[in-house]
Amino acid sequence: MARSDRRYREAHNHLLDYCARLTVGDAIPSEKALGEEISVSRTVVRRCLSGFAEIGLISWEGRDKRLLRLPQEGDRLDEIDGGLSSDDLEQRFFDWILRFDVAADTPLSVAELSRTFNVPQHELKEFLAGLSRFGLVTRRRQGGWMLRGFTKDFAVELSDFRSVLELNAIAQLLEAPVDHPIWKQLEQLRAQHVDLARRIDADFHEFSKLDEAFHRAVNSVVANRFTREFQKVISLIFHYHYLWNKAEEKERNLAAIQEHLAIIDALEARDEDAAMKAARAHLRTSKTTLLSSLRYHELG
Repeated sequence: MARSDRRYREAHNHLLDYCARLTVGDAIPSEKALGEEISVSRTVVRRCLSGFAEIGLISWEGRDKRLLRLPQEGDRLDEIDGGLSSDDLEQRFFDWILRFDVAADTPLSVAELSRTFNVPQHELKEFLAGLSRFGLVTRRRQGGWMLRGFTKDFAVELSDFRSVLELNAIAQLLEAPVDHPIWKQLEQLRAQHVDLARRIDADFHEFSKLDEAFHRAVNSVVANRFTREFQKVISLIFHYHYLWNKAEEKERNLAAIQEHLAIIDALEARDEDAAMKAARAHLRTSKTTLLSSLRYHELG
């Protein structure tokens, strides 16, 4: 049982307890409200609710979710002991920053965060030291750590650097041999994008994961350890910014799907000019969306 699944299992069971206090037919609160209720991100809540719909616990039509039956003991998931994996700690740290609107230049208490994330203090210090390489946190002169934050300048620098890495990945992808796994991945991604576009009215919130998968696949062709390290943080930030600003989310996500498909079309045609043009256009859109999200979320 993977440790990275621990948070989901705990949230699943906490939401079952919450549902047990409702009456059959009651409306299920919003993902944001449920996330605040059990102190997890909307991404985790959404995954739990999807599971509830699959087992017939709730109905889910658009934004309307209702309890179909009371939870049973067999609905619960076994929970696991132990600390977080490094990947899970990264995700929880970003969740914490975004959910509680942690401002730039906020001192970080290692002792408090250690309790919040249920990890030893020495592991948390190592994690923060790793993030300091990307300028997200910094050591304080008087000791301890400081969150430098998701400022406008940080977002601009991150977006510009992302463009350098991704355009390089596009160039290398165009040179990939016909039997390279990336071509099969692009074929599958095309089908997933077309499918999501068809059901965008109800499932537009699923785009953030598809976006992450698309950019991860494109960048996977670059065999460079330094690029991989930076892409990891870039991917997390651009993935999470989709959770910040819900204004016109469906329209933005549908537009991004079309931009992804334009890139896939050009790549499969081995059309370098068209691929670079489509990639630059999408990266500009992503940068604009990130900056807009920062203003909406008052992080910029």
